[in-house]
Amino acid sequence: MGFLAGRHVLVAGAGVTGRSAAEALLAADAAVTVTDGSGDRLAALEQLLPGVDLVPGLVAPPPGVDLVVTSPGWRPDSPLLVAARTAGVEVIGEVELAWRMGAELADPPTWLAVTGTNGKTTTVGMLESILRAAGIDAVACGNVGLPVVDALLAGHRVLAVELSSFQLHWSPSVRPFAGVLLNLAEDHLDWHGTFGAYAAAKAGVLTGGVAIGGVDDPVVAELLAAAPAGAHVGFTLSSPEEGQLGVHDGVLVDRAFGPDAVLLPVADVQPAGPPGVADALAAAALARAHGVPAEAVAAGLRSFRPGAHRAVVVASAGGVLYVNDSKATNPHAAAASLRSHPSVVWVAGGLLKGASVDDLVRAEAHRMRGAVLIGADREVIAKALARHAPAVPVAVLDGATMDDAVRAARSMAQPGDAVVLAPAAASMDMFSDYAHRGQAFTEAVQALVTS
Repeated sequence: MGFLAGRHVLVAGAGVTGRSAAEALLAADAAVTVTDGSGDRLAALEQLLPGVDLVPGLVAPPPGVDLVVTSPGWRPDSPLLVAARTAGVEVIGEVELAWRMGAELADPPTWLAVTGTNGKTTTVGMLESILRAAGIDAVACGNVGLPVVDALLAGHRVLAVELSSFQLHWSPSVRPFAGVLLNLAEDHLDWHGTFGAYAAAKAGVLTGGVAIGGVDDPVVAELLAAAPAGAHVGFTLSSPEEGQLGVHDGVLVDRAFGPDAVLLPVADVQPAGPPGVADALAAAALARAHGVPAEAVAAGLRSFRPGAHRAVVVASAGGVLYVNDSKATNPHAAAASLRSHPSVVWVAGGLLKGASVDDLVRAEAHRMRGAVLIGADREVIAKALARHAPAVPVAVLDGATMDDAVRAARSMAQPGDAVVLAPAAASMDMFSDYAHRGQAFTEAVQALVTS
């Protein structure tokens, strides 16, 4: 890659993203240094990346470095990144690196990008399924797990790119062929500082050729209207106006791309419920923007199956349903999860990342049979329940295991209820990640049911 040859690039972070960035930089004939606070992570790269200079704990770029590629979780106020900017060294993310590398290809891939507070992974999974149903060489990548630079170098023709607010912050020139902003609610305020900064980062997905937004969300609708993209398309759970996708008489319909088109019945969408339907409309809009026929949209959505830890029914016993939605890592996602059930015992807690649960509790209190709270910010959630739902029984478990939480939830539940793990928070206070948390819930439920 011409713009990288001979440059000295510092990669900040030795995780999956950092390793992929370093490999791509080496292949492009750059001199590469990798730094990380973990010596173990650096040691793991030693055999994988011969020729890379591995330096633990850098707080300033080494002499000669003229570009920093940061892993997305590194905050802008990290000492190393502050020192780089102060020295006039550009800081970008792995997604931006992939974009710039792709721009030098004779036939670069098409980017179809997805962001939002909730539903990103489901939407890119649906989009990948639709594109493949149309016979297109496509892959889901980005925040979903596969680094974008790996997808680029593998030669895929269409990239279904999930983008977090962190990745968008570090991607100033990315302009996808089409991008969708699903929804917006408070999240990652500890990283961005304000909701306005968080929303501005998310709005970066709307800067390409086609901007798509969930217009049932007033903040998204406002950002969509102001987007600099060449075309604006909304999606709604209501009957769509011209230029929108939506739901009419129980069927997903497209009134934006060509003649009005019927896509498929709402009953055929998985996961079921309003959040799943909204994600399906968003995926359909991106695919239709790329010229995918309605028949392939329907086929792709019918064949899609949600990933693990997203509204997965673990068991049904004694008239009580047990649902693992560990991926509901913010209040917006948790609210969507709870709305799928008329009566719930809510299992919640973890790291709220600066987000408020007041709106969630206020809106969903009427369906709560009880709440079981665990994790670092359990008292914050308990206070919100005391303010807005004082009649809801609450068990605040100090130092508890997931087994304790499931048993407490079962003691509250009545036949017809759902015990729903929808934590509204990140997991790293008690678990390695949301998947670990979801697995712990699944095992605790299975142990309870079999006993």
